[in-house]
Amino acid sequence: MGDEFDVVVVGAGPAGAAAALTARRAGASVLLLDRADFPRDKACGDGIAAHSVDVLAELGVTEAVAGYAPLPALRMVAPGGGSVARALPRPAYTVPRQVFDARLVAAAVAAGAQLRRHTVRRVEARADRVVLDGELSGRVVVGADGAGSVVRRALGHPVNPDRHLALAIRGYAPALPGPPEQLIVTSKARWPAYAWSFPIGDGRANVGYGEVLRGEPLSRGYLLDRLVALLPGTDLSTVTALRAHHLPLSTHRPAPGRGRTLLAGDALSLINPFTGEGIFYALLSGALAGAAAAGEPENAARRYAHGFRRRLGTHLRHSSVAAWLARRRRVVDAAVRAARRDDQVFDDVVELGLGDGRLTARTLGMIGMELPARDRPPRR
Repeated sequence: MGDEFDVVVVGAGPAGAAAALTARRAGASVLLLDRADFPRDKACGDGIAAHSVDVLAELGVTEAVAGYAPLPALRMVAPGGGSVARALPRPAYTVPRQVFDARLVAAAVAAGAQLRRHTVRRVEARADRVVLDGELSGRVVVGADGAGSVVRRALGHPVNPDRHLALAIRGYAPALPGPPEQLIVTSKARWPAYAWSFPIGDGRANVGYGEVLRGEPLSRGYLLDRLVALLPGTDLSTVTALRAHHLPLSTHRPAPGRGRTLLAGDALSLINPFTGEGIFYALLSGALAGAAAAGEPENAARRYAHGFRRRLGTHLRHSSVAAWLARRRRVVDAAVRAARRDDQVFDDVVELGLGDGRLTARTLGMIGMELPARDRPPRR
């Protein structure tokens, strides 16, 4: 046997870095593995919501968004063409993952985690440890290795099926003119689908398009055509660093762990089905996994599942209900109309899509009032 650690974290993205930070703060020896050297690019919308900043502050990371201007507003265009633009409850940020992830990894290393470039190919669970590739072992292993997680497959969980998996393409383009704001343009065709433009603050914006998979392959050319159709001010000749990526939606999550092996972030299918947001989920689940891993290793999965349910269980149920309702385009149109009329509805929708909010009875009622009469539930 080669190197042995209390906790081995596979994947050094936000979930993995958060797990490493939390485990180190609890006094565990931590090995953080990734198949790439940092800094490295990662296909993503780069949106950092206020809730993500909160989790990072709890982990002692205060400079993750330093140097990037806050985005104070969000504009959303409904499938039917209506729109709402309001100030966000708290500002968001757009930080390229090449920068953001490297900062988190640096924080984990500064906290005492060992960082090593290594591609994990084999995971073997034993009675008192988990062995990786026959040479590395941890009393607990945290799989934070993304949508194609090797650790997840070792636990017997396949990738998400169609309708619980999305495909998106992302690039960087000149920012649209006007005041800085997050822009989301939903699509009437091929719904659920939307395009986005998130200004970075340096004259560029992260732009992209994604949609839920339904069984047929989506070509790069098709994704780019839809991007231009929904963001007509975008000239593809000016878009750089185009990369596609899968988004495993939280509506089809595996168990968060088994024995001494835990999953976090995209490996646990923690992508908000309503918005595609995943960084907040990654940071929070990583922190919860790291805390559980650094405790009683033989009870790591049970402790993690308990903490995960207590912290995110209610929200994830509400977000799944929201995603089910939002399959009907008219419901999304009604939600945008309600949010345009009422700032609390807007705030509730933002909290549900970017953080850990709930569907409130008041917001549901306001959305219901905006539905066409034929779509409203019958009175009793």
